[in-house]
Amino acid sequence: MSHLSSQPQFKSLKRQECYQKFIDLLSPKWQKAIAFVYIKDETLFIAVTHPGFKMELNYNRDLLKTLLTQLNEHDEACKMMQAEKVVVFHSKYYAMPQEKVSYVSVPNYHERAKGNFETPSDNELKEKFERIKAIVTCNQ
Repeated sequence: MSHLSSQPQFKSLKRQECYQKFIDLLSPKWQKAIAFVYIKDETLFIAVTHPGFKMELNYNRDLLKTLLTQLNEHDEACKMMQAEKVVVFHSKYYAMPQEKVSYVSVPNYHERAKGNFETPSDNELKEKFERIKAIVTCNQ
């Protein structure tokens, strides 16, 4: 994998990895606020998910620039990340993090029903009750 990522056609992958390292260095509140980051013409562009974060990050431009230079100094793979200016803007286009859906209830409960009930004589209802019985006995 490292051999593939070191090839010239995949150099944007390394850059993207460095952008993610930069975001990971920030506080959790700012990590959630930042949609994406990129550097172009020695300018660090930071896209935020909500306009309210824009003002707060604008106040901390020097901190962001310092953090970028420190990442540049300490990580050999991120030497190309250099910026003289920081621009913060609001972006409504960003990938929302996918939340994992869990179909298992927590805490897990054991089946308490026994499945030994009388079925009605109606054919349609009888089939449904038999199916319910099978499910209950299977869950035990």
